[in-house]
Amino acid sequence: MQKELLIKPLNGNDKAKLNGNGYSYEKINGFETLGDHHVGTSAETPLRFDAFEKSDDEKISLIEDKFRDIMEVIGLDLTDDSLQGTPHRVAKMFVKEIFYGLNPANKPKISVFDNKFKYNEMLLERDINMNSFCEHHFLPIVGKAHVAYIPSGQVIGLSKINRIVDYFARRPQVQERLTMQIANELKKVLKTDDVAVLIDAKHMCVSCRGIGDESSTTLTAEYCGRFKDRAVREEFLKYIGL
Repeated sequence: MQKELLIKPLNGNDKAKLNGNGYSYEKINGFETLGDHHVGTSAETPLRFDAFEKSDDEKISLIEDKFRDIMEVIGLDLTDDSLQGTPHRVAKMFVKEIFYGLNPANKPKISVFDNKFKYNEMLLERDINMNSFCEHHFLPIVGKAHVAYIPSGQVIGLSKINRIVDYFARRPQVQERLTMQIANELKKVLKTDDVAVLIDAKHMCVSCRGIGDESSTTLTAEYCGRFKDRAVREEFLKYIGL
């Protein structure tokens, strides 16, 4: 049986199935409610089976045409020198920059090294710049990621942690999912469960629309392995100043 939000649809066309996962959403006044409830539907980024059949150049060309349509619909004059190149710039930005993390071909090559020093205490990299986009409104999520692990047999180059954070951030996201994806990737790469990830971020969908709250930030955390132990977790939080 499908689970549904307890909201009466306007008509039969207002109900839409999500990703075949057994959940549906319904609309009020023509607007879907899922995003305003900050509901995630999957621990994996929802992608169609044919997501990468088109080349980057094909995607840029198609997005350029469609974004030009959006600009025209809202009444902008695309003959203006400042605006005429915007559809192409936006399309290139979507595919090559802010959403490059959707494509597995862009996943960073991660090298690990034998832990020859036998270092077995917490290793923490804090205040990693994190720029993502909310999948509900396509507005920025900007903040810091704090990542820690306790080495077992292998260690990772510090810059590679930044690259993992950036790769999973560069896609339409929900912050909870992003936190889990970073942690899961590090566990897989390092072959250890002793990983912690905490993200503190500002959501532009909160500050520049809806409630218009400029001051709040959102914290999400994923504690795995030994970080589930209270003392280890408190040490982690002390190091990052929380």
